[in-house]
Amino acid sequence: MQDNQPSTKPEQSDQSTVTGSDPAAAEAQAAETMPSPEELLKRAELQAAEHHDAWLRAKAETENVRRRAQEDVVKAHKFAGEKLVAELLAVKDSLEAALANDNQSAESLRAGVELTLRQLVGVFEKSSVVEINPLNEKFDPHRHQAISQIESAGTEPNHVVQVLQKGYSLHERVVRPALVIVAKAG
Repeated sequence: MQDNQPSTKPEQSDQSTVTGSDPAAAEAQAAETMPSPEELLKRAELQAAEHHDAWLRAKAETENVRRRAQEDVVKAHKFAGEKLVAELLAVKDSLEAALANDNQSAESLRAGVELTLRQLVGVFEKSSVVEINPLNEKFDPHRHQAISQIESAGTEPNHVVQVLQKGYSLHERVVRPALVIVAKAG
């Protein structure tokens, strides 16, 4: 006997094969989307090679920067005095001009030497060279070199009595200490 009534059982559609009611089919579909271990290894090796190449390039760039910096330091040391030398050439030219003139009086020679000295002092000022002339100052072993000590009436002990040779500093660093005679106690 057959009923013509609709069945209460839902009809199965083709959807069950797509959604994965069959575990073997679902596994096959996942295997198709997931790369094989060989493919994963190949990708990893390619990435490692790219990273290694980038590292080598960065290392080479760092070496180039270091080398350029060393060359700059060498050039800076080599040509540090270039500006000072250019300034001193004018002083040398003035001295040579004075010596080249045979017919000059003592007064004109003295005036030329004074002019050349002023020119040299100007070069020193431009280059931050400062004269150390410590007459009657307290003795400073960092800036002065004592040649001897003498008793001096009216001068405090450890003060400079006489300057035998002026000293010079460059940017507050002593290039040559002043040679001095210092008063001793007594």
